[in-house]
Amino acid sequence: MNKYLKADAWCIVEEGFDPQNMRSSESIFSIGNGRFGQRANFEEGYSGDHMLGSYVGGVYYPDRTKVGWWKNGYPEYFAKVLNSTNWTRTDIVVNGEMLDLNRAKSVEEFQRVLNMRRGLLQRTCIVELQDGAKIRLETERFISMAFPNRAAVEVRVTPLHSVKTIEVQPMLDGDVSNEDTNWDDSFWRHEGHESHAGAGTSVLCNTTEKTEFTVACAQAVSLAGATWTGMEAAKATGLSASFASPETQVVFHKHVGLVSSLHATPAVCPKKALNEAIEGRELGYLDERARHEAAWADIWSLGDIRIEGDVEAQQAIRFNIFHLNQTYRGDDARLNVGPKGFTGEKYGGASYWDTEAYCLPFFMATHPEHVAEQLLRYRHNQLGKAIENAEKLGFTDGAALYPMVTMNGEECHNEWEITFEEIHRNGAMILALRNHEAYTGKTTYLAKEGVEVAMAVARFWAQRVHWSAHRDGYVMLGVTGPNEYENNVNNNWYTNYLAAWCLKYAVELVRRFHAKVGEDELAQWTDIAARMCLPQQMGTHIRLQQDGFLDKDLMPAAELSEEARPINQMWSWDRILRSCFIKQADVLQGFYFFQDDFSQDELRDNFDFYEPMTVHESSLSPCVHGILASRLGRKDKALEMYLRTSRLDLDDYNAEAYQGLHITSMAGTWMSVVEGFGGFRVVDGVPTFQTMLPEGWSSFAFKLQFRGRTLEVTVNSDGTDVALLSGDALSVAVNGQTLALD
Repeated sequence: MNKYLKADAWCIVEEGFDPQNMRSSESIFSIGNGRFGQRANFEEGYSGDHMLGSYVGGVYYPDRTKVGWWKNGYPEYFAKVLNSTNWTRTDIVVNGEMLDLNRAKSVEEFQRVLNMRRGLLQRTCIVELQDGAKIRLETERFISMAFPNRAAVEVRVTPLHSVKTIEVQPMLDGDVSNEDTNWDDSFWRHEGHESHAGAGTSVLCNTTEKTEFTVACAQAVSLAGATWTGMEAAKATGLSASFASPETQVVFHKHVGLVSSLHATPAVCPKKALNEAIEGRELGYLDERARHEAAWADIWSLGDIRIEGDVEAQQAIRFNIFHLNQTYRGDDARLNVGPKGFTGEKYGGASYWDTEAYCLPFFMATHPEHVAEQLLRYRHNQLGKAIENAEKLGFTDGAALYPMVTMNGEECHNEWEITFEEIHRNGAMILALRNHEAYTGKTTYLAKEGVEVAMAVARFWAQRVHWSAHRDGYVMLGVTGPNEYENNVNNNWYTNYLAAWCLKYAVELVRRFHAKVGEDELAQWTDIAARMCLPQQMGTHIRLQQDGFLDKDLMPAAELSEEARPINQMWSWDRILRSCFIKQADVLQGFYFFQDDFSQDELRDNFDFYEPMTVHESSLSPCVHGILASRLGRKDKALEMYLRTSRLDLDDYNAEAYQGLHITSMAGTWMSVVEGFGGFRVVDGVPTFQTMLPEGWSSFAFKLQFRGRTLEVTVNSDGTDVALLSGDALSVAVNGQTLALD
């Protein structure tokens, strides 16, 4: 854990410059708008250890797979989200010396602030350069939530001591690369650039190799009293203005346009980007910022969660909600919720099963209905590729295996124990269909696209199992469950249970919507579901994670020394695989998804058995355990898990923040409040709440968009209030009582 950020209800605040925290801070203070985003790199550049990162949604490169040996079915490439043109770059030269906090004589009064209410990244510090000159540097930038192809930067330089000249050099730098590459390929082909000093504008255009995505960036700058000259490099372009003996503050604005070929033809991308930048400049920085802030105000008016009594808890939930909203807009079915969003390169692909399992509830409850439907449509649009993925592994007759990691529907993850074996992801696609209908009450999507997906997935499960005379049931061998600290196991309970449910659900959908499936096939699905092997400890409620789990040396994670954790960094993989320790909810994942299938006694016994062995080294783990602890009425454990999931990145629990943030688990954090402490679920179309007020909180409140209504739930020491803010009357259930709201 690295707890260096100041607690504040609406801001993330870093005080004091510590280069050791640079990479983590670049992740934590990242900004975006769902269309593009950027790590919190310094505008003026930085020569110390850090990771440059500007990313464009949906733009990727198929980096050729690199493995020691090739197996049939291996994906040919791993999709990489690309570091693209650095549009914030604004070099500052003082007395001929390039401003660089890594090389400065001293850095004082450093403060970096991410204002989540307003969507602004701000920084201020006093810098003494090597020749003794001293300046105050203030920067602010945002990526517009009001205009999805725009961003803006403000830089203020105030001379404090011995400043003779200040030079400002706004640049567009296309000479970029990814840290994460397999073969050190050049991902980008430079198409050209130009600057017009008289107009104060620059344009740069790059195209990806192989995938042929074009991304154009433009800047339109303003600086009172400036006479601009052009600056050109091989893959960079910009402008320069110099001020001699400045006595007052130099205030510079850069308005940025960014357009990709996902939204315009390649030939017109540069012109459109330039128009966006010029329109931003014409509107003016203050008005541009005001429109951006107004868009954030609308988001917060529906999506905020208010917590009174614990400022760290309040800060954390807003941090999670903030990053979710700036990662996904819901206006393009080609895009998805990347596990790192726009905060880093790790994991490369645009979507995991995390979207369907964790993110969908957040977007259903806090956004217009079309936003969540776009996430479902993303998978239907890629159904053909999912069938191809299954065919590559030997499946036939329209069976579909959705990828673990993808950009365009093709599998692009090449770790065999995940790519070939972590097939439970296929079931998450179908759970999303069930959950979407339960929440919205609508079947328009389900009746056509949804049932097609469910049928194709059912055909996969039917071929993936086989009959075991010894077990007198259907078995599924050689899988990896959600607990990735167990590979190549037989009869993972969660995977088998999920597969059986998918088969039953597919039969239900076929009959409801009269899909064309033969009775023999439906009978086969029904038989497999009824006779699936589901390991259980004799005489107990304990569902066994997989065959042979009880052969392990069962011990609680509490007996591990601090020096041994995290075990994924301190132990050999062989030792991890032989241990009982669990990376994330596995059996308990099933108890979360299918809570109506199990009694409270069954949940309690399985929670008490598995949670003590769980090391929570997956970002997706604490939220599920927190929700289940709430269902069991265990306030202390629920709050412990909430704080762990909500402050996972802020306090860097797993020493991973430098790689980027855990965006999809942030949706789980939202669920830990709404579904955990709020006890929210939909039962037969009725919003139902079973609430719990955590110790130390005086109250909490959240809103839900539900079937054309807006509900607000407030929980405090006096009880729970559910208010209907807009929409038609409806009934809700609150702590066992039915209430009519109108």
